[in-house]
Amino acid sequence: MGAFQRWTPTLALASQIMDRVRDVVTVRDEVYGFKYFDVRDLLGFVDGTENPIGPVASAAVLIGAEDPLFVGGSYVIVQKYLHDPQAWNALPVEAQEKVIGRTKLSDIELDNTVKPADSHIALTTIVDPDGTQRQILRDNMPFGAVGRGEFGTYFIGYARTPAVTERMLERCS
Repeated sequence: MGAFQRWTPTLALASQIMDRVRDVVTVRDEVYGFKYFDVRDLLGFVDGTENPIGPVASAAVLIGAEDPLFVGGSYVIVQKYLHDPQAWNALPVEAQEKVIGRTKLSDIELDNTVKPADSHIALTTIVDPDGTQRQILRDNMPFGAVGRGEFGTYFIGYARTPAVTERMLERCS
């Protein structure tokens, strides 16, 4: 199936939604994301490497009995991050790897002895006092508008509770 064929249902759904809410909604930003090479972001790193799968993913993202009105739902947090490709690409690959916390080409997490405490991976790894690692499911989407010189990542995070993603964001700020 070609990219256009996959895009068609999304565009049709968005059009139907807008037809219903047009009188009460103003579109302030419209961005089209895409999959980039082998699931890499525009910085050149594989995205979503540590995403949970199977039952672990369900436990991480689906609201349980603790919130009976929303059982089976999920909190979705979306943020738009702009990148400066020229500045990023001017950094040596080794420096980029330290910023992210994993190797760029082979997608291997850096050993804790060399991974900076302020790397992206270190800051977004959330561990409870009992040693349990809290997870979210990331489905980030690269985007770009060459004519406007705007490039970045739409962060899309699914979680059982917004507290996990909020803690990640607090640690990164």
